Amino acid sequence: MSVGARVGEFFMAGNYACAEGAIAAGCRFYAGYPITPSSEIAEHMSKRLPQVAGHYVQMEDEIGSIAAILGASNAGLKVMTATSGPGFSLMMENIGLGVITETPCVIVDVQRGGPSTGLPTLVGQADMMQARWGSHGDYEIIAYAPNSVQEMFDLTIKAFNMAETFRTPVFVMADQIVAHMTDRLVIPPPEQIVLEDRRKPTAEDHPFLPFDFSQDFPPMAIAGGGYHVNVDSLTHDERGYPSSNPQVSEKMLEHLTGKIRDNAEKIVQVEDYRTGDAKVVIIAYGSTSRSALHAVKQARRAGRRVGLLRLVTPWPFPSREVERVASKAKAILVPEINYGQMEHPIREHADCRVVAIHHAAGTLVPPEKIYAAVEKVA
Repeated sequence: MSVGARVGEFFMAGNYACAEGAIAAGCRFYAGYPITPSSEIAEHMSKRLPQVAGHYVQMEDEIGSIAAILGASNAGLKVMTATSGPGFSLMMENIGLGVITETPCVIVDVQRGGPSTGLPTLVGQADMMQARWGSHGDYEIIAYAPNSVQEMFDLTIKAFNMAETFRTPVFVMADQIVAHMTDRLVIPPPEQIVLEDRRKPTAEDHPFLPFDFSQDFPPMAIAGGGYHVNVDSLTHDERGYPSSNPQVSEKMLEHLTGKIRDNAEKIVQVEDYRTGDAKVVIIAYGSTSRSALHAVKQARRAGRRVGLLRLVTPWPFPSREVERVASKAKAILVPEINYGQMEHPIREHADCRVVAIHHAAGTLVPPEKIYAAVEKVA
């Protein structure tokens, strides 16, 4: 077995593809707690990380898991953890810690049915708003929603790149269908994979400010690197020292939110399928987008002008792209495996009729259900 990143074509489940994407991205530390339906990620990382001189730690719970990866990231490693709904809830406080301390990390949430223990082994998409608003305070987040095994690999790499560049936690918002489906995966040679590494301070960064609010992406010193850095969960100034000064709070928050808002065009990613002439546009993400594409093709064969806008990055929300398709459409359909989450920001940015297609957790949204809604509004 290879001691590094694997290369070639494989027939692999989504969770294993995610783990391989992390290895290829340079992840060398994983701390986690097994939870269905993400457990295969932890299992695979426990086998693969020792082969690439990495470290795997099974923690006592999800609170410890997120704390461990934040510590390892500040020690200079690329880090990841994976969880599902209940564990995602437990991680929220320390996700806020990762935001305020600008600590790069990747968190994979394989969504399942809820609330509470819910449906541990079955699909759901009801963590989408939690990803954006789950931790308290003002902040922005980057999140990807893969819809295939290949994207579980590709978007995990992209998540690492965004985390390292933007110095922030980044989410991979998968779901049980995508995580457990098995499909073709192509892993390119390492030299063909573009990787971004965090910027470290140099002699030019003098005097060194570990949280320089004048830079979107200030360099990040690591523990043991010879720099004095105070990593604190309190509102802090550019040196990292706690401050209760409202002006300092404003500067810090402007920096934390601005570095993502001001670069949204570089982050936002959507997939457009025949929305140019569409009078009805379906907006979907994750596994639901696969059913939506099937429904669009069926409607096109029936002579309906229907298109699909897939949200690869639900956060930051692709407002311009939604406004663009809504300006030409008579109606937008939003199928989700929940009782209404991403439909709300879509309604805010659409000046046409928006029809939500709610679907209870446990099964994939059938293409027939989406097609029936298309026929009804068309």
